[in-house]
Amino acid sequence: MPPIFLGEWDKWIKSGISFLVVSCPCALVISVPLSYFATIGVASKKGILIKGSSYIEKLAECSVVAFDKTGTITKGKFSVVEVNAIGVTDKKLLKTCAIAESFSNHPIAKAISTSVDISKDKYLATNVEEFSGYGIKCDIDGEIVLVGNDKLLKKYGVNFEKNDNNIGSVCYIAINNVYTGNIVVADTIKDSSINLISLLSKQGINNTYMLTGDSQQVADNIAKKVGIANVKAELLPQDKLTILEEIIENNEKGTVAFIGDGINDAPALKRADVSIAMGGAGSDIAIECSDIVITEDDMLKVAECIDLSKKTKWIALGNIIFCIGVKFIVLLLSLFGLTSIWLAVFADVGVAMLAILNSMRIFLYKGLKK
Repeated sequence: MPPIFLGEWDKWIKSGISFLVVSCPCALVISVPLSYFATIGVASKKGILIKGSSYIEKLAECSVVAFDKTGTITKGKFSVVEVNAIGVTDKKLLKTCAIAESFSNHPIAKAISTSVDISKDKYLATNVEEFSGYGIKCDIDGEIVLVGNDKLLKKYGVNFEKNDNNIGSVCYIAINNVYTGNIVVADTIKDSSINLISLLSKQGINNTYMLTGDSQQVADNIAKKVGIANVKAELLPQDKLTILEEIIENNEKGTVAFIGDGINDAPALKRADVSIAMGGAGSDIAIECSDIVITEDDMLKVAECIDLSKKTKWIALGNIIFCIGVKFIVLLLSLFGLTSIWLAVFADVGVAMLAILNSMRIFLYKGLKK
């Protein structure tokens, strides 16, 4: 339009060409996705598998982190520390419990089933039923055996005395609906879990939760040692999902991340804004349902992943501001015929190259400063 009224066709045709060159979105189209793709590559080298760039952006906005306990905060390697038999010998109680628990994949069940040799007696168990979040019911040598938490015994109307210890998880046993004692199994906290909470606090994430099916006493004890602010204990798998939904609804700023490793964590992993599975010892379904997988059992990788996501976000944002800012200025100059082709080429190719180089800075990431 300008040359129709002002003349100077040569000048305005060159300005029009400059305008077209500058308005090319190459710099944005290349540099911003490259920032996220580079991060996925860098993270994978550090044992962090991110399933898509959208999860990097969500994790960068994380303000609340919820954890499973067993196998996540703790090592998930249990051992029997107490056998409290009533009416039977400790040996029979432990052996009966081990036979029943041999049909479960739960870490506590595995610890009990491997504590004694039952290779010749496992076949004695029949009609085995496992109730998620409760325990196991089966027939062993003609006797009906209930093995699980206090909820299982309450479900079948068994009178029992609750063990209120805070050193570990309690497995209750009833034979023919008669309470015959309990077995205490203890787990150990990962050293990296304690350090993780401290690092999350430095990253501005102070709102942390632990969701577990264990007793309130055990959960409170572990949360106090680790430094987790909020504890929800004695939860069934569906309860974890309900609590997590409440946390998400009440969270006014940022996203909610959930970290777990077991089959029971799958619903919560699927529901969270961004989910992280501890893949080192995690179940296949937990890994499948998660957005990010930590291939090792190092909890510090979680803080490192968040740190990497935040840096990626700022690099991408910097590219956007730089590219649009330079182009906008040169476009205004082109609109008034004040640019030359060389400046237009710089605003297109030059800016694209600088933005790409800025995106590649993520390859210089050395890890989290502890």
